[in-house]
Amino acid sequence: MLKVGYKLMSEEHGATDLVRNAKQAEQVGFEFAAISDHFSPWLDEQGHAPFAWSVLGAVANATQRLGLMTAVTCPIMRYHPAIVAQGAATLGALSDNRFTLGLGTGERLNEHIVGAGWPGRTERRERLSEAIDIVQGLLAGSLTNYRGRYFQLDHARLFDRPSRKPPVAVAAGGIEAARLAGRKGDALIATEPRADLVEAFTSSGGSGPRYAEVGLCYAKREEDARNTAHHFFRWSLAGWPVMSELPDTDGFAAASRYVSSETVARHISCGPSLEHHLKAINRYVQAGYDHLILVQIGPVLPSNASWPARLIGRTWPSELLDSGDWEFDALMIS
Repeated sequence: MLKVGYKLMSEEHGATDLVRNAKQAEQVGFEFAAISDHFSPWLDEQGHAPFAWSVLGAVANATQRLGLMTAVTCPIMRYHPAIVAQGAATLGALSDNRFTLGLGTGERLNEHIVGAGWPGRTERRERLSEAIDIVQGLLAGSLTNYRGRYFQLDHARLFDRPSRKPPVAVAAGGIEAARLAGRKGDALIATEPRADLVEAFTSSGGSGPRYAEVGLCYAKREEDARNTAHHFFRWSLAGWPVMSELPDTDGFAAASRYVSSETVARHISCGPSLEHHLKAINRYVQAGYDHLILVQIGPVLPSNASWPARLIGRTWPSELLDSGDWEFDALMIS
């Protein structure tokens, strides 16, 4: 069954607005909400970076059924994996088992701030592998001591764990990371409609959900949507090999300086057309992803006057969504 969630963009909204957006997402029928865990926005224009874990605690208290998720937390530099495990366990308990922990190797943008440098790609993947072992073991209550190359545990124990272990989803931008997700994670997270990542995940033992973020920008006029997507999301066209290495918002501004709104629109679905957005979504469905995280780009959300708050599945073109049943009735929140 295909499930659809809403992206809480902590780079584009303050803490209070994120909680309100999550409540509205639940009201209109989204299955879950996933929050970005950043110390810095990508661009100064985005303007926000509240502490994701505090926001999630407030969201857990403000909602009843909405699944919660980090997309994603980096447990290799800024946070020790034991602290991440403690946060995940606490959120699992606060939310009555509604929390999924998303993990990834992160970006220099957020992780260099502790002054420990920024390791190369191979070391980052090795660190993530150790971190997953620690987090999974602590959440399961099966690990108290650990001696790895990068991380150690000394008689650690989580005293407050939820009745069910929170699933751990692992982000992948390449084949090796997808294989790691299959071996050690409970789910996969991607940002591109790549079927090869799904294949690498499943062939390495992965049998859980396959999450994918889908960037969209709705506006009454396509030109307005293109301009909004360019203003707030042009950084994303650099690709992960570049995005993981830039140190600050100035670097992302420089890297995206010559990216035009037309170029952004070729990669991100923009405008008022529901059919156009559904075609973009369906690329991920056809690639094998079954949990979609919709990202409405920009700090201003569509109103009911400009976008239907509820879209019943049977009204959607079946040729666009022919791979399974849809289990949500909302695309944008008011």
